[in-house]
Amino acid sequence: MSSPATTPSTTRSDTTAGTPRIFSGIKPTGHLTLGNYLGAVRQWVETDQHRADALFCVVDLHALTVDHDPARVRRLSRQAATLLLAAGLRPELCTLFVQSHVDEHTRLAYLMECTATDGEMRRMIQYKEKAARERATGGSVRLSLLTYPVLMAADILAYRADEVPVGDDQAQHVELTRDLAERFNQRYGHTFTIPRAVLPAAAARVMDLQDPTAKMGKSHAETAGIVYLLDEPDNVRRKIMRAVTDSGSKVVHDRDEQPGVTNLLEILGACTSRKPVELAEQYSSYGALKKDTAEAVLEVLRPVRERHAELCADPGYVDGVLRAGAERARGLARPTVDAAYRAIGLLPPA
Repeated sequence: MSSPATTPSTTRSDTTAGTPRIFSGIKPTGHLTLGNYLGAVRQWVETDQHRADALFCVVDLHALTVDHDPARVRRLSRQAATLLLAAGLRPELCTLFVQSHVDEHTRLAYLMECTATDGEMRRMIQYKEKAARERATGGSVRLSLLTYPVLMAADILAYRADEVPVGDDQAQHVELTRDLAERFNQRYGHTFTIPRAVLPAAAARVMDLQDPTAKMGKSHAETAGIVYLLDEPDNVRRKIMRAVTDSGSKVVHDRDEQPGVTNLLEILGACTSRKPVELAEQYSSYGALKKDTAEAVLEVLRPVRERHAELCADPGYVDGVLRAGAERARGLARPTVDAAYRAIGLLPPA
């Protein structure tokens, strides 16, 4: 594998006319997990960057909607970008950048606030859930937690994205984005492309190893059931071997009746490109299933960890990729945002 310093290019080639444009982001609120990789990043690497004009963004502004440590946000933002490159995003094929490096996101977000309604914001499921958790622990709810869906809308609309690859938990926000774009276009003239959410059909649904009814999330306080991309191999193996299973001993793919075993089967299937239902027929014990799952996960993560180490040894390469990515993103977004400013009635600068 070549070192980062010998990579031939950090600038993507021009896009072929008619190619769909996609936008997707990842929030640096925790270390990236196996769930992030199997559920989203792998599709970005293997499919999306090859078939579309793809923009991938570390959405660091979204990490400010809750209490946070500034140094940790910076560290996780850089780590996320480095891991996306380590996973296989190629800057000559796609655009990788950090959200706060492109001012057009916040410029357009205010116009979206002027287009959205208070009721729409308060109906967002994620706001309701996160606000309830904050209040339950005696914390205050930041205004940005209420309004961040309009920033997400700005992220997408600034680039005239056609498609937005998302999980089920973000589909509602893409629907809001569509509503805001249509409303703005109707009121002020056609300005934005109406995007559509794309739910990856082949993406793995990775659940917490200690609570297989909950998604494996990078922001969870309890980490025993979460496999991080940079976990040491022994730690990965230990977490999987200690995964919660189910009553009885039969290995069956049934998310309702055997969520723990099903989670292991789906992880193993995603790592080996095999069907979980067929894999279930090959196991008569939980122990053997756990062992094989652990080894399969380690094999999938090994090249990512190795490439990440190479990239960390050459930080100038990552800086160059992010700088070039932000420059291209800025060039794509600025005409659209400037057009939106004119359409809504703002006086152009002299």
